[in-house]
Amino acid sequence: MSKSLSQILVHIVFHVKAGSFIHSSHTIELYHYMGGIIKINGSFPIKIGGTEDHIHILCSLSKNIAVAKLVEEIKRNSSRWIKTLDPSYHIFGW
Repeated sequence: MSKSLSQILVHIVFHVKAGSFIHSSHTIELYHYMGGIIKINGSFPIKIGGTEDHIHILCSLSKNIAVAKLVEEIKRNSSRWIKTLDPSYHIFGW
């Protein structure tokens, strides 16, 4: 039986909700955290970057997860995590 190969590249953009922003001192740590979430879900982060009000993610999507599920996992876990960094993030949301 032959193998089937696929590579799906996904560009995801998250914008923070009004009144929130990402401190520059936490961006690298956030990017690494998001990369870890992507890896846990069987996908591969290629590039993660952004500014204080939005994030861009380029990743190779695993064929075992839907785009919507991956986005949900990244948003939910990163939002929960960033709120533990500093009290100023108490209203943080994507």
